[in-house]
Amino acid sequence: MSLYRLDASIRSEGSISRGIADVVEASWREGEPDVHVTRRHVGLEPLPSDAWALAVSASGVEASARNAEQCSAVALAATLVDEIVDAQALLFAVPLYNFGVSQHFKTWVDLVLTDPRMAGGAQPLGGKPAVLVVVRGGAYGPGTPREGWDHASGWIRRILEDVWGLDLRVVETEFTLAGVNPALDQFIDLAAQMRRDAESLAADLGPHLSGAPAPLAPAV
Repeated sequence: MSLYRLDASIRSEGSISRGIADVVEASWREGEPDVHVTRRHVGLEPLPSDAWALAVSASGVEASARNAEQCSAVALAATLVDEIVDAQALLFAVPLYNFGVSQHFKTWVDLVLTDPRMAGGAQPLGGKPAVLVVVRGGAYGPGTPREGWDHASGWIRRILEDVWGLDLRVVETEFTLAGVNPALDQFIDLAAQMRRDAESLAADLGPHLSGAPAPLAPAV
């Protein structure tokens, strides 16, 4: 069994998205400690910001006529796709930044989509089990002052589920800045309960990556 894991947090220490993804991975590993994991830390080791544009421009040029930068971008895109196509299951940990998609995750998706294997509606990942971990510093659920301000989670699910056809489960938690941002201090206890609930669901979702039935995540 092999796993592809992508982390998009920019924090080297104390990342909650990484911590919850660790719970998923640990649960998946139970009984199989020597399984293979391919890791991409796009938040700490960002992909080149110009790689997507170079790969797109290269798509309209004969391979023999591409310049060195275009060849490098195309090769990088192929490597990224090799990593996810070769994996049997996928795990993504993506925090909400500034109400939108992490630029590092978006760069990764854009570059992956330039590879011919992912173009034209092709779904080489179709049916593979996957888990998405989403964390949000504030609260964005129904009835909250910032309901509808999360412009990332829906887009990510659209890519992973609908465009790529993954068999996706989602675990999410909010108020992760409670105790950090004084304006959210009143929600510290609620944040702690949300974190415990997310970690419990994360443990339940580990077997999903091995192909076992797993629960669908409740809405936060």
